Amino acid sequence: MALFTGKGDGGTTKTFGCNQQRISKSSLVPEALGALDELNAFLGFVKMRSTSESRITDALRATQETLFIVQAEVAGADKRVGEGVVKQVEELVNAIEKEIPPIKGFSIAGGTELSALLDVARTLARRAERRLIAAVEANAVAPSKETMAYMNRLSSLLFALARLANHLAGVAEENPRY
Repeated sequence: MALFTGKGDGGTTKTFGCNQQRISKSSLVPEALGALDELNAFLGFVKMRSTSESRITDALRATQETLFIVQAEVAGADKRVGEGVVKQVEELVNAIEKEIPPIKGFSIAGGTELSALLDVARTLARRAERRLIAAVEANAVAPSKETMAYMNRLSSLLFALARLANHLAGVAEENPRY
């Protein structure tokens, strides 16, 4: 398959596995797919910065795999997030929460480079979820209940991983002074 065809030069695209009709690149489905792709690519960068923390690296790798399934589903392929994936994310978040100090309020992003990168990833996950919801509300896509729950839990997972990164480095969280 060629890396370019020139067919999108006029601002249209088609999604893999769909009805093969060309749609505007600015329409809701490409917006959702683009946000998911941006998140997945950034997670690859964060994963490369987390090599000293295998639990974080492993969680990010699993997240990337699941995001590919989400992207395929949104694009119209016959793929779905497996049953139990949301429960696995919840169990990981709960395990991390038992290991780190309890939340006392909002915290300022950063502390360590890895934590800051995970916080950026968290915001990208929330944007991807919003783009997906916009496409759902416009009846442009109909992802599974499991996929929607996964996208909702993903920002919580990334937040927990950011807090864990600080904790493992011995860096205390800072709270904003209002």
